[in-house]
Amino acid sequence: MPRSLLVLLLLVAVVAGSWLARSAMSRWRDLRAAQTYELAAEARPVLVRAGAAVLCLMCVSALGVAVLAGLRPGRVTVRQAVAAVGTERPAAAAPPAPAPVEVLFSNVGRPAGGELLQGEVPGPDGRPRAVRVWLPAEYRQEPAARFPVVVVHSGTAGRTADQDLPDVFDGAASAVELGRARPFVLVAPEAPSGTGHPCDLVTAVPQAVADDQALRAAVGAVFRTRPAGPDGWAVLGVDDGAPCAAAAGLTRPDLYGAAAAVSGRYDGRALAAAAGEAPAGTAPRLLLAAAKRDTDGLASAREVQAALRDAGARAEVRISDLVQDYSADREQLRLVRVAMQYLTEQLPKP
Repeated sequence: MPRSLLVLLLLVAVVAGSWLARSAMSRWRDLRAAQTYELAAEARPVLVRAGAAVLCLMCVSALGVAVLAGLRPGRVTVRQAVAAVGTERPAAAAPPAPAPVEVLFSNVGRPAGGELLQGEVPGPDGRPRAVRVWLPAEYRQEPAARFPVVVVHSGTAGRTADQDLPDVFDGAASAVELGRARPFVLVAPEAPSGTGHPCDLVTAVPQAVADDQALRAAVGAVFRTRPAGPDGWAVLGVDDGAPCAAAAGLTRPDLYGAAAAVSGRYDGRALAAAAGEAPAGTAPRLLLAAAKRDTDGLASAREVQAALRDAGARAEVRISDLVQDYSADREQLRLVRVAMQYLTEQLPKP
């Protein structure tokens, strides 16, 4: 209650108490005079006025203490309620939220004109795993900019994608130099161990693809990236890592705005079934790219496209089959460049 209202009530109580006290004294004198002359007189009016005056005096005392101490009735009520709750059996407290894990990234190289850093981030199972982050040259040149992110999956247990495919950074950088893609921050988490080909399990059960919150939080806290979500994050997989990228893009369009899978082999039926259970709202967008000479890879990509179409999935799937060069390494570089161009086109511009 405001202090001004307390002061007003205090003044009212003082005035009322004073009037009642004077009236009680006047009635008491009349009663004494009547008794002196042995006249009949009633004592009840004196007692009523005296009692009311005493009540006003108590109100004046309480309001005076409240005004001087700066207390408010609302606060007093809250304190009494807390005291009452304290006498009861305390309810079980909610478990505290886990403290954010601080991740330190150290420089491990400068491939493709950028900067490569490595840190350890807890995996979905809680165990620490290596995560490599490649910053393009533009990252240092544009200190106020926030960059989109591409998560690059590895298909080899216990390794990161750049360890399997060192040219992945060259492909991303050359796409930017040619004006076909915007600069991306590439994030390469270590693939889980326990099997020689982790993406085979993801292909068999793509519904198991989860939101890697620890990874996204660590990257967002340390680097100048766009907010995690489909407007700023995409996913890429090459060779054995391609099925992981395809599964992530088809099943989690709420996390990744687009996905690109290069030179992979896929389980079309499993991916189609998983795409049918993807969160409603946004249609998954996926590029399946393979070299022109890679007939098996192109056939597998077309099987995925046909399975998604037959299942009535909302996914938008494109196939790239035009890349041709004099060596497999050159084709791989160009395929990565095509993938980066596709991801640039699919993600909204900042």
